[in-house]
Amino acid sequence: MTEKSILVTGGAGYIGAHVCKALAREGFIPVAYDNLVTGSPRAVKWGPFEQGDIRNRDRLREVIKQHQPHAIMHFAALIQVGESVVDPAQYYENNVYGSFCLLEEAKAQRISAMVFSSTAAVYGMPQQALLAEDHPLQPINPYGHTKLAMENMIRDYASAYGLRYAILRYFNAAGADLEGQLGSAYAVDTHLIPLLMQTASGLRNDIKIFGTDYDTPDGTAIRDFIHVSDLAEAHISALKHLLSEKESITLNLGTSKGHSVKETLELARHVTQCPIPADICPRRAGDPSILVADAKKAETILGWKPVCSSLNTIIESAWKWRQRQNVLGRTEALIQHLTEEEPFPATISTRRS
Repeated sequence: MTEKSILVTGGAGYIGAHVCKALAREGFIPVAYDNLVTGSPRAVKWGPFEQGDIRNRDRLREVIKQHQPHAIMHFAALIQVGESVVDPAQYYENNVYGSFCLLEEAKAQRISAMVFSSTAAVYGMPQQALLAEDHPLQPINPYGHTKLAMENMIRDYASAYGLRYAILRYFNAAGADLEGQLGSAYAVDTHLIPLLMQTASGLRNDIKIFGTDYDTPDGTAIRDFIHVSDLAEAHISALKHLLSEKESITLNLGTSKGHSVKETLELARHVTQCPIPADICPRRAGDPSILVADAKKAETILGWKPVCSSLNTIIESAWKWRQRQNVLGRTEALIQHLTEEEPFPATISTRRS
């Protein structure tokens, strides 16, 4: 089709959909490829949608031949840490085997550029306050293991077959599209800010705080939150970097600034003007005290800096999205209720007895 087509696996998901919007704004045609296990077709608004699974090589081949993308942006993966511990097999099958299928079809169709959605989970337990890209890679759960395996496969394909890649390691993606068109697409979410928004809107009874005895100023864990729109812009910069024939890169994407769970909770209460009850729970095994990115390399190589990742902006955008979804949900429920009511009679008699 067009030289500007980009295949976006997981393009109906939270981050993938935001990247599709950013791609369209930059003149690309994003082809969203998604099996809709966690993504939503409502999030596909800026280019073609092709339903399919990355483990289905025949379907991948069909879509790649039809759209002839110049690059692949790979977001399709299972991401729940707890679930990966309980059922690692599905994570290895979907994340690792699925990426193998994608890489094989990319090689067969001579696609030479891939932007890969990775994670800070590949680092494991931090050995210093700010994590740079040269921190030891020692993931502590199956999710992190599969993401590191995906990274290693991409590097090996690059060495053997000439693939150029951008591996982007996220810290805590949060917030919603500032224009109100997109937000968290996960039916089940385990991330702090979406859970705070659900609690504020009455969809949950309380928010769980796992540990108040960390070696931090207020005793709760500290995390680096980055707005999803800033993440999307980083992906566009990385794609342009690869399409201009520059070298492969591995970069952290974060703000280099942390916020504690308690600080995030208090700001969420202020923004939403809701009490947001909190339930104090013991620490979870493997949760580090502080997880913050050293993101200087992304600024140096890509000229990228987050511009809308203040915690206040993140929470405000997430709250606006949550409120909009609540209204849509109530409207849909009302429409369904009305359509299930007894229909009016086709004719109404006016004759008196």
